[in-house]
Amino acid sequence: MKRILVMVLGLVGALTVMAQEVKPGKVEVVDLGKDVKLEMVLIPAGKFIMGSPASEKNRDNDEVQHEVTLTKPFYVGKFEVTQEQWEGVMGNNPSSRTKGAKLPVTGVSWKDCQEFIKKLNSKTSGGYRLPTEAEWEYACRAGTSTAYSVGASLTNSDANIDGDSIKAVGSYKPNAFGLYDMHGNVFEWCEDRYAPYPEGAGTDPKGPGTGTIRVLRGGSFNFHISSARSSIRDYDFAPTSRLYDIGFRLARTP
Repeated sequence: MKRILVMVLGLVGALTVMAQEVKPGKVEVVDLGKDVKLEMVLIPAGKFIMGSPASEKNRDNDEVQHEVTLTKPFYVGKFEVTQEQWEGVMGNNPSSRTKGAKLPVTGVSWKDCQEFIKKLNSKTSGGYRLPTEAEWEYACRAGTSTAYSVGASLTNSDANIDGDSIKAVGSYKPNAFGLYDMHGNVFEWCEDRYAPYPEGAGTDPKGPGTGTIRVLRGGSFNFHISSARSSIRDYDFAPTSRLYDIGFRLARTP
């Protein structure tokens, strides 16, 4: 299916149109033992407009639109990391509020995620990491330029938002890349430190080299719909923060 990305750049509103074919990628399945599987979807290299237009409802000032090129394909978790996956690697379950094998793991800090990734890499062929902000937004948008991957608005039938409980991963329809719960359910840690976007176009951006605050993406089950927009950046928490609505999704370099 071809999706047309309409990209408005700069104050003068220069218009660029790019056609991109978006479809689910190859799925890599890794056995973590005890019948627990980790599924990763291959996302193609590509170019997109990161951030949001000034006209987007509830837009924040740090979502300045700019062109980003991702030069290499990468894997992204088909689902948020689950409690059974965390327990299979770490031997414990930090999710204190709601427990369930297929629920996303919560109560994990950015630093906790690094420990999980370190152990996971030692048990497998390696290459696992957190996604960069650019990778996350590109994967979330899946060829769209609207506020959400499903269009200009999002409802409770599209994602687990503005509610009172976490749900099992995969409870809603996937986006065009075949990724589930990119909007809502739990906030997801990204690798990047937070800072205003650099001016101009970027290639394989990884965020600033210094700073302490890391970025969360995607919104959560108990936040307003606007917190789940594809472009929104949440940076209110330190990398040691552990909350009942924060989890993560893996990325992997092939």
